[in-house]
Amino acid sequence: METTLFVPQRPTLVYDADCAFCTRSVEFVKRWVDRRGRYDVRAWQEIDLAAVGLTEQQCDEAAQFITADGSIRAGHRAIATAATHGAPGWRPFGHLLMAPGVSWVAAHAYSWVAAHRHQLPGGTAACARPAA
Repeated sequence: METTLFVPQRPTLVYDADCAFCTRSVEFVKRWVDRRGRYDVRAWQEIDLAAVGLTEQQCDEAAQFITADGSIRAGHRAIATAATHGAPGWRPFGHLLMAPGVSWVAAHAYSWVAAHRHQLPGGTAACARPAA
């Protein structure tokens, strides 16, 4: 039986379902940041990546956010965009993450978290990136 992959038709936050830390983080986003479903939240494993211009490697390395116009934001920019598209109370946080100076810190913090997600609360061995 062939599985049909999802092609986003509206803004979508893309995450790695094989990573328990990422999955728990997305549960937080759904519960607190975007309770009203202003955008979709989907695992990259269920998306037609080629149709949206993403690769498995990009999705394994960082969260992605596909905007309404089809542009893609990765890593801390994906998280910032998810916040700015979410509940009104989270929007200033998203804008702050993109502010000059703060964006640099957020990018480095995101990279550190992504590299160590298997060691963080909720993380498992499946969260570890394969050796490059």
